[in-house]
Amino acid sequence: MKSDFSARVYKVVSSIPKGKVLTYSQVAKLSGSPGAARAVGMCMRHNKNTKKVPCHRVVGSTGKLTGYAYGNGISTKKKMLEKEGVSFKGSNVDLARSGWK
Repeated sequence: MKSDFSARVYKVVSSIPKGKVLTYSQVAKLSGSPGAARAVGMCMRHNKNTKKVPCHRVVGSTGKLTGYAYGNGISTKKKMLEKEGVSFKGSNVDLARSGWK
C-alpha cells in the first residue's frame, strides 16, 4: 500500500516532461515535505511503474546520476536521459539547461 507521501512523490515525478529533470530535493519540496530527499530516493527505488512514473528523471542536487534500479543501473539512466535530450556537463546533468522549473 502506498503512503500519502509516496503518492504525492509519484504525482510530482509523473509530471516531469521528457528532456527535463528534477532533483530529489526539489521533488521532496514539491511533494510538501522539504528535507525528505532521501525518502524520495526510497520511493524511486520502489517504483514499479516506470512508464507512468519516470524515476530516471530524478537526479542528485548537483546533477549527479545516482542509483537506478532498472536495466544496467546508472548507465541505463544516462542513456534514457540522453535519448530524451537532457544536456550533460561531463557525467552530470546540466541543471541550468535541463532542470525543470
